[in-house]
Amino acid sequence: MTRPKLYFVTSNEEKFREIRGALSACPVEVERVALDLPEIQALDPAVVAAYKARKAYDTLAREGRAGLALVEDTGLAIDAWNGYPGALIKWVLGAVGEAGLCRQLDAWDDRSATATVVLCLFDGRALHTFTGQASGTITDRPRGQFGFGWDSIFQPDGAAQTYGEMPREAKMQISMRARALHALQDHLMGSGD
Repeated sequence: MTRPKLYFVTSNEEKFREIRGALSACPVEVERVALDLPEIQALDPAVVAAYKARKAYDTLAREGRAGLALVEDTGLAIDAWNGYPGALIKWVLGAVGEAGLCRQLDAWDDRSATATVVLCLFDGRALHTFTGQASGTITDRPRGQFGFGWDSIFQPDGAAQTYGEMPREAKMQISMRARALHALQDHLMGSGD
């Protein structure tokens, strides 16, 4: 029996490794596809991910690729900044980098933040959204060599290390992506919504 195709739309190989590993026991064949999708600008990663999932599915269908479209969007909501930059974190880091973001927070006493990952799965009819969150702190400087994005500046509550200091296996035990993936796994195995 052929397993249905699940196209994870990302250009980030590290994200793909995490997703592929987490979904290895699920009844789907996971393939990475890099697409240049339009991305709306919003603070809420769920809004951005839903839009991208529909666009990804449409693009894949036009290319003759039948299957499920999976996209991810992340957000880093800094409490002192009323949730900014949220899903705009990619653009902020592109402008100032991880060290620059840390320095910008030096003017505030509160360095707490919430990291969010939203996975959206679209089959052409129904959109399924899976969200994982982790509370933590933005460090005073980047720390660690593992991970990607802002892993080197986010230290989850209860941990002595940033995600960037944790090997992938350790990070995937507690990260917001792991939480979203758990809900996606349940869905794909038939025990979710």
